Amino acid sequence: MATTGTSKLNTLYTRLAPGTPLTTEDLGVLDISADLAVHYVRAGWLMRLARGVYCRPNDPLVLDPSLLLLQRKLEGLHVGGKSALDWYGIRQYVSQQPVLHLYGWTAARLPDWFTQRFPAEYHRKRLFNEQPNTLLHVGPFEKRKEAPQVSAPERALLELLSEVGVRQSLQGARELLESTYSLRADVLGALLQHCTSVKTVRLCLQLGREGSLPWAAKLNPATLPTGSNRPWVSRSAEGLLVLKS
Repeated sequence: MATTGTSKLNTLYTRLAPGTPLTTEDLGVLDISADLAVHYVRAGWLMRLARGVYCRPNDPLVLDPSLLLLQRKLEGLHVGGKSALDWYGIRQYVSQQPVLHLYGWTAARLPDWFTQRFPAEYHRKRLFNEQPNTLLHVGPFEKRKEAPQVSAPERALLELLSEVGVRQSLQGARELLESTYSLRADVLGALLQHCTSVKTVRLCLQLGREGSLPWAAKLNPATLPTGSNRPWVSRSAEGLLVLKS
């Protein structure tokens, strides 16, 4: 049995990329039972991160495979908003320890083993008319194999704007928009068509016009869900935000 266990461990170490967390189900695919996993942990050959989650000992976790594991657990999970923009090089400044903004379809809490290594915030957000298994303009980062799901820049911008007055300052959003000259107007327009937040639609149009951004001139407000003719008004720490249709 010891020889068989050692052989299975060698197979695991050969197949497991450094820094990759794995679940009990992943171990089961390699014919490693829960009892054998406990034996490996006690022997110091595996480290238990949480119930049913393991990694190699003395092997710092890597962000991408850690996100891939979370995506299997949390419906619609993806990197979005300010973090996605940052991944595409659209940022105000380089933070020493940026917080990773993750979005998903259902209410959830990120596991401690993840947030202790990767400072992150999770937001349940249904900003568009879509389904969690077919999110609009969300896909593997840079279309790389085994890359985590990330919002396209256009979607990330709208996710960011939806947070204005809540977790995002209006001034910070204005500053970020200064770097969005290359956004695709057709993609942004399609997303706005499916957007369920009147505030987000109006804010995108208003800030785009204020910044004289190329994509803003190509959007037709008459075809977008801007709501009624009444102004949209909200009070925040920065004061009163008034968005006209």
